[in-house]
Amino acid sequence: EVQLVESGGDSVQAGGSLRLSCAASGFRFVDYSIGWFRQAPGKEREGVSCISSRDGSTLYADSVKGRFTISSDNAKNTVYLQMNSLKPEDTAVYYCAADIVLGYCSGDGYVSDYGMDYWGKGTLVTVST
Repeated sequence: EVQLVESGGDSVQAGGSLRLSCAASGFRFVDYSIGWFRQAPGKEREGVSCISSRDGSTLYADSVKGRFTISSDNAKNTVYLQMNSLKPEDTAVYYCAADIVLGYCSGDGYVSDYGMDYWGKGTLVTVST
């Protein structure tokens, strides 16, 4: 059974940093793509970042480019999202999702959830002024 478990969400002040983790299990941690998505109250879900093991590519939404960094540790079956210079508008529930079939990231200035068939339950990030 494929499982994704997010952790690392917290309350921080604007300008602060957090590192989110997405621990994956139930599939071979090769040929995958894992994305981070977020949803703020009353807003649609937004793709934040994605990493592909197939071609080593990473993808970021314009709203987080230069502030967030996605990385993976294949030995730990974990993908991380380092978030720096946090802003109140980054407040949301953050989800990780996996595509274990196609294994690519897609989007241009945004991150698509195409192919992301497996989702975690989310972790809450709150950024205050």
